[in-house]
Formats: sequence, structure tokens, C-alpha cells
Amino acid sequence: MAGTIHFGDNLPILQAMKDESVQLIYIDPPFNTGKTQSLNRMKIVQSDSGSRKGFKGRRYDSESLGQRQYQDVFDDYLGFLETRLIEARRLLKPSGTIYVHLDYREVHYCRVMMDGVFGRENFLNEIIWAYDYGGRPKDRWPAKHDNILVYAKSAGKHVFNSDEVERIPYMAPGLVTPEKAKRGKLPTDTWWHTIVPTAGKERTGYPTQKPLGIMRRIVSASANPGDLVLDFFAGSGTTGEVCLELGREFVLVDSNPEAIDVMAKRFSGKSNIEWIGVPVSDSGSA
Repeated sequence: MAGTIHFGDNLPILQAMKDESVQLIYIDPPFNTGKTQSLNRMKIVQSDSGSRKGFKGRRYDSESLGQRQYQDVFDDYLGFLETRLIEARRLLKPSGTIYVHLDYREVHYCRVMMDGVFGRENFLNEIIWAYDYGGRPKDRWPAKHDNILVYAKSAGKHVFNSDEVERIPYMAPGLVTPEKAKRGKLPTDTWWHTIVPTAGKERTGYPTQKPLGIMRRIVSASANPGDLVLDFFAGSGTTGEVCLELGREFVLVDSNPEAIDVMAKRFSGKSNIEWIGVPVSDSGSA
């Protein structure tokens, strides 16, 4: 069985898992924006009477495919997250690592809280994922990055496969040897990577879907083939797709029926996935 997908509250599911059974944990919890996160899904179709004008004068209309959404409001965000991170630490192997994906609203509070849960000595990185899309307010610098906090279960014993991570080009290749320029360099803690393109083939329609490229980097670096990877805010299931691609096992958890619906379509036809708490007709595993 390559993967397991749970539908339900992640806390009791985590509490039922075995100590030190997971090599890598990645989570992209709600950012506590105080809003309902939503994404309108549209389909563009050619139409002689369409309201949109395209290439060579062709005209198009847009059709709504519906909306996906979830509530991103918590009265006690840190308390909500801390109880789950305590379980996460218990689940990590001594060589394990956790990546917690946040934004500017909560990252500073969460880092102090995670120092308490994992120990300041086990802090490895604060990764900045920088991108460029969306609105640009006129009264401040536009916020165009997310923060990913990285902690080891036991720093120094943790897995970090630097040779397995896809290299990036040197900004000044003429200043290094041709061999180095050809190979590229290891990414730093600042990652420039586009969001999932609106019309891209990996787009699932889930509001907070993260790119496959970001997850490939994380999984390649911090888990070996055959290791177990856990994502208990699974959303669109990007972590699972990357694990299938790279030969890692996975456990995904989400309590949002719309997330389960997206994952059911994403993993349709995959016979090596177990669905727990999900009706057979929804999981597509019949």
C-alpha cells in the first residue's frame, strides 16, 4: 500500500498512529486569515458571440465550474496548532524532519511555539518561498512570499539528501567552473518558484494548492525512498502525488469534503491507495 487517505479530524487520527513511525511531516495549515478562502473555477470555451476576444480575433465565453472553499477562522489558532504539533513530534523518527508552511500573519508566533515543542536547538531553517502574483496594495510593500519553518526531531541525526535535490542555475555562471555551472547549485533558504498556474495541467481547483516543484524539493531532501511521509492538512493532495512519483509512502488527512473530492479525482484509478472514512463512491476506489 503506497498511501492512505483519511477523511476526518486530524487530531484523533494522529493520536492513533505509532510513535516514531514517520520520516517526514509537511503541513500547510490554514493561515488564520479570518476569511473564507475560495476559488472560482472557470472554463473558457470558443464562441462566435463570446464576450472575450482572443488570438486572431477569435471570441470566447467563460463558463463557471463552481466554487471550492473552506473557513480560515480560528479563535485560538496557536492552541489548535500546538496540540497537533505535539503529536507530530511524537510521530517523527529520530532522523525525521517537519516542515510547517505559514505566512506573515502567524509565522513569528508559531516559531516561538515550535521552539517550545521541538527545542530551539532543533530549528534548521526558515525557508522563504517567493512568488509574484495577485494584487499590489499602494500603501505598503506587496506581500509576495510564504514562510516554511523547518525543525528536526534531533538536529544532526536528521536526513538531508543534498545530492538528491534538483539543482538551480548559478546567477553568475561565468564566475564558477564550467562543471559547476553545468551541474547548478543547491537551493538556499530562499526559493523562487511560481504558484500553480491558473491554466496549468497540475491545477486541481483547490484554493490553496501548492506546486509540485515545492513538494519535490522537500520530499527529495528529507525522506528516502520507501519512507513514510505525513501531511495532515492535505488539501488537494500534492504531497501524495509527489510521494507516488518519488517512491515514498504517505498518509494524508483532511476534514474538508471538498478536499476529499479533489483528491478522489486526483488519485482516481490508483489501486495502491487506502481510503479511510471516505465512502467508496467518493474515493473512486470501487
